[in-house]
Amino acid sequence: MKHVRVNSDRLWESLMEMGKIGATEKGGVCRLALTDLDRVSRDLLTEWCEAEGCSREVDAMGNLFFRRPGKSNSEKAVGFGSHLDTQPTGGKFDGAYGVLAGLEVIRTLNDHGIETELPVELVVWTNEEGSRFPPAMIGSAVFAGAFDLAYGHSRSDLSGKTMGEELERIGYRGDAVPEDHEYAAFFEAHIEQGPILESIEKPIGVVTGVQGVNWYDVVVVGAETHAGPTPMDQRKDALRTSSMILRDLYRIAENSGFDARLTIGEHRIFPGSRNTVPSRVEFSIDMRHPDLQEFDRIDEEIQTAVLSFNDSTDLEVTVERIWRSPPIQFNSECISRVRNAARTCNFAFNEMVSGAGHDSVYISSVAPTSMIFIPCDDGVSHNELENTSPEFAGAGANVLLHSVLASTGNYAWPNLLTFSVSEMRSLTYCALLAKKTSSRWSLPKARCS
Repeated sequence: MKHVRVNSDRLWESLMEMGKIGATEKGGVCRLALTDLDRVSRDLLTEWCEAEGCSREVDAMGNLFFRRPGKSNSEKAVGFGSHLDTQPTGGKFDGAYGVLAGLEVIRTLNDHGIETELPVELVVWTNEEGSRFPPAMIGSAVFAGAFDLAYGHSRSDLSGKTMGEELERIGYRGDAVPEDHEYAAFFEAHIEQGPILESIEKPIGVVTGVQGVNWYDVVVVGAETHAGPTPMDQRKDALRTSSMILRDLYRIAENSGFDARLTIGEHRIFPGSRNTVPSRVEFSIDMRHPDLQEFDRIDEEIQTAVLSFNDSTDLEVTVERIWRSPPIQFNSECISRVRNAARTCNFAFNEMVSGAGHDSVYISSVAPTSMIFIPCDDGVSHNELENTSPEFAGAGANVLLHSVLASTGNYAWPNLLTFSVSEMRSLTYCALLAKKTSSRWSLPKARCS
């Protein structure tokens, strides 16, 4: 069992094939949740999974569950997976890597004729990104009971289309009850989406937790008037007031230390005419911090700062926190399994907290959970230039494979995964000994017996 490893070339080919669905000119992907392109990606994955003998179930939020049976099918499964939706200017790997690494685990188990003690299940969560239907991670949140089904179905995009309507339209509004699936353990493989692993030259991140995220919607209402005749001191300029709010918000983040993050990702001005003073401005706030006490303190400071402009100006200012995902710690046993899998595969690793939110945040509230990170070039993500390498993709999938095998009870941890010289020459895993071409460092060499 300790010599079992994934086919890195096959995994990479699957990533490139999936990346064609919604491909952009700059080499990225635009595959927004519940669009026709999302349907095509789900159909392709279904074809691949069914070819491996997996059954498929679709729940009422469109979450997909592909099950490979084990010896004890009445027991809880070991789950793994991620998401297939992307940002409008996203890359090939965010989300899709975790899904296809999971598919490669199933393919590898089939290649070697391994019957796991527990069933294993590949999961695709709906609308992880939240870029079309805010907030993020709605599919996994409904699964975990953080939101109810009615709330999930009611989320709408800027055109007014709801998730429930779009699930129905693309044929992925299933009959299964989201919370019916239970997991003995759950793992999510993902690109890091940051620069740490690359900068310290380690191919694996053992993720111990995820920093907290708050999303807010701010609305500033003034009055439109003609740009020419109206003196500056007689205007109710919503944009001018919003710019002062933004100044204060950035100052809060800067004064809150290195770990604080604040982003204004959406900004809309009405009526949008160059010779009319803006009467309404809407913008979003994304705030993050890994420490719960600081997370809550910054939350209070943001809301107080925004609302103070109701007193200092004659404009109407509102702020609504539309999503709160506090910092979480992953399950210690699952973290240990990922750590031991990295050691077994002879990969250097770094224990780290995720700066980005993931579906595993919600899953961790209902199942023992952890994550596996691999490097991405220059830490770039949510960008068409997002990239990793076949070697790193294979390394993360191997850590996922051995984390899953340990969780199904199939074997005890060996001290070291070794390869004979002939194996190193003949198997695709020998790519791990090659120089990484897309970055400036190499993977550590596997030991030969």
